[in-house]
Amino acid sequence: MKQKIRLTIISVILFLAIAITAGIMMYSKFAPSKKVMDLYEYYQTADEDDVVLILQNEIYEQKGKIIDGKIYVDYDTVTSYFNKRFYWDDNESLLIYTTPTEIIKSEVGSKDYYINKSKKSMDYAITKVEDGTVYIALDYVKEFSDVKYTLYEDPNRVVITYVWGEEFLYADIKEATQLRYKPTVKGDILKQLKKGDRVQIIIDEEEINKRFTKIMTEDGIVGYVKNSMTKNSYYEAEESNFKKPDYTSISKDYKINLTFHQVTNQTANNHVLEYLGNTKGVTTISPTWFKVSSVEGDVESLASETYVQRAHNYGVEVWALVDDFTNGIDMTKLLAYTSRRDKLSNELIALAIKYNLDGLNLDFEKIPEAAGQDYIQFLREMSVKCRNNGIVLSVDNYVPSAYTTHYDREEQGVLVDYVITMAYDEHINGSDGSGSVASIGFVTDAVKNVLEEVPAEKNIIAIPFYTRLWEESDDGVTAKAYSMEQAQTILDQNNAEAKWDDETKQYYAEYERDGKTYKIWLEEEKSLEEKLKVIMENDVAGIASWKLGLEKSSVWNVILKYVN
Repeated sequence: MKQKIRLTIISVILFLAIAITAGIMMYSKFAPSKKVMDLYEYYQTADEDDVVLILQNEIYEQKGKIIDGKIYVDYDTVTSYFNKRFYWDDNESLLIYTTPTEIIKSEVGSKDYYINKSKKSMDYAITKVEDGTVYIALDYVKEFSDVKYTLYEDPNRVVITYVWGEEFLYADIKEATQLRYKPTVKGDILKQLKKGDRVQIIIDEEEINKRFTKIMTEDGIVGYVKNSMTKNSYYEAEESNFKKPDYTSISKDYKINLTFHQVTNQTANNHVLEYLGNTKGVTTISPTWFKVSSVEGDVESLASETYVQRAHNYGVEVWALVDDFTNGIDMTKLLAYTSRRDKLSNELIALAIKYNLDGLNLDFEKIPEAAGQDYIQFLREMSVKCRNNGIVLSVDNYVPSAYTTHYDREEQGVLVDYVITMAYDEHINGSDGSGSVASIGFVTDAVKNVLEEVPAEKNIIAIPFYTRLWEESDDGVTAKAYSMEQAQTILDQNNAEAKWDDETKQYYAEYERDGKTYKIWLEEEKSLEEKLKVIMENDVAGIASWKLGLEKSSVWNVILKYVN
């Protein structure tokens, strides 16, 4: 009997032991973790000079610096997120910021900055360079940018707001709870939340969880709370009272009819009235007077005071063209140096004033992708100087394409007075076979695409007064450009009949001679009218034409139907 009792007791003890062990295991599996994660580990920061950047509601991978009590953010982050108009000259160690009317410069490590030539100072170094990385004081960025920030400590982190007017989802914490590192009760605790704490709900399509909500606290900690722990959710957009700079432009109260006049020597200037006398309705002439002649920013000039006086007497404005076609000029080496950009822009402004020019037209067609930011900075600086001197600034551009995005037409549309799109040279050489200089589809796409980046009132669309005769042989495909009259003469001499091609909206002809095939898509009154319909139905600022002297006189009657 006693042995049975002992066995029973042992069995009960074993059962209880197993039950307790199972209970402990079950509790261990499902009980909330009480482990607190160290925030230094969470933010992965160890250097006391580091400051974690929280951009809106995301913890940014790149860290800032705290130097002498000031927050510094790397240049790439500043220009990518807060203000793309900061520019760093790595060659001359200068930080430049350009407003509509001012060029503001600061040397690395200096507390001083110069607005044009007027000196001002901060109580901190504006820029620092550490381990090859350029850092800008966040307070200095804030002077010119629509951002606000709050700094928190232990560890150092700064929550930066730079998106305004966009609604984000917020909620209140229902009762005291824990913010966890992972969407599970086993996740480490990041912070104890109090009842009524305001949090931002982060909607992450890749992290949908039926039991937990991803949130960010006001002090920049991102983690998870149980769904039941939030209440009173609402959308709210932060508003800003920051006053953005006003980029004023010179805007004509008429449709512009600009024509390019190719001038290769001083003698050519003498014929301006002869050329203008054959036109109708031209408002603006752009003589090809100025060439960038060195990487130091020198300019060669064919300008003529008499030419300008004669054009003005004829009621026509003069926007002199500046090109970068001189062989051997590396535009990257020119534009990447502030002193060289200054020399170039100052020379151009001086020439414009000297010759009483109404405007300048920049025709820089050799800008490599690597020099894109330097080119746009040059336009910023040129726009300031032109704006301050009442000089119209227009810029020529290729049609929008993947390989010309570095020309940044959208920023051009803010900075300059007029953006001119060269809606021609659809086919240039034989590499892609024979074809039109400017088919209707090519022009239509050019207008449509540039209007997505530049306002209509700043858009001028350039059309061709020339065509190309294509020669196809066993040796390949070559082309030569001809005027309208020359092209018709060639067809007459070869008894070739041009027929209307409804796809390109041009007359097309071809003929055989000496074992070679010749093809041509003509530019004349009817083809230009089809282009003008497309251009002007989009209510753009006007048209341009390349080039004066290649057109039939009858073309001007067609242009007058659509422009002025």
